[in-house]
Amino acid sequence: MRAVVSFLALIVLGSLATAQAQTIRQAAVLQPGDEVRIRVWRDSEMSGDLGIAPDGSLIHPVFRAVKVTGIPLADVESRIRTFLLRYQTEPQFVAEPLFRVTVGGQVQKADVYFLAPNVTLGQAVAMAGGANENGRTDRARLLSNGQISIIKLDGNDPTGNLPVRSGDLLVVERRGSFFREIFAPLVAIAGSAAAIINVTRKR
Repeated sequence: MRAVVSFLALIVLGSLATAQAQTIRQAAVLQPGDEVRIRVWRDSEMSGDLGIAPDGSLIHPVFRAVKVTGIPLADVESRIRTFLLRYQTEPQFVAEPLFRVTVGGQVQKADVYFLAPNVTLGQAVAMAGGANENGRTDRARLLSNGQISIIKLDGNDPTGNLPVRSGDLLVVERRGSFFREIFAPLVAIAGSAAAIINVTRKR
């Protein structure tokens, strides 16, 4: 009975942790270095993939007065619409936020990608060609907002289905033996340190 209760508790805690992570990642905002893809109907000069400057404004001769960082994504389109009303009575346009996401480690095409908010972490790895011959196909490490977490890439785990966010760094791990490549060297280091301590004490 205790085993069943413990198992159910783990499921509940895991669900809560996943829900918390999803809530945190849903509060998405653009940051300097991201882009906004703007397509204005029949106006190529006002269209393009516009980078975001350090001050939060769009890098464009006309749109540079528009600041898009630190606000809800829905407000980004609203600000662009308000700005376009200076030039057009009823502006017809599409504005798509693009988050700057780095995918590296053991992947086919390590690079910086600009991805839409609805792209998942697993899809970001797939866009980089997936794991190469040395990479793990089931997991990667995610560095986001100064925190490192494990992302499972099997397609069924909730972590792999979380959406990307600005500044995410995904690193696909190298295949190998945890005991041989990590645990054993740490034990050797610990053993050497213990030996030094013992020698010092004997003196």
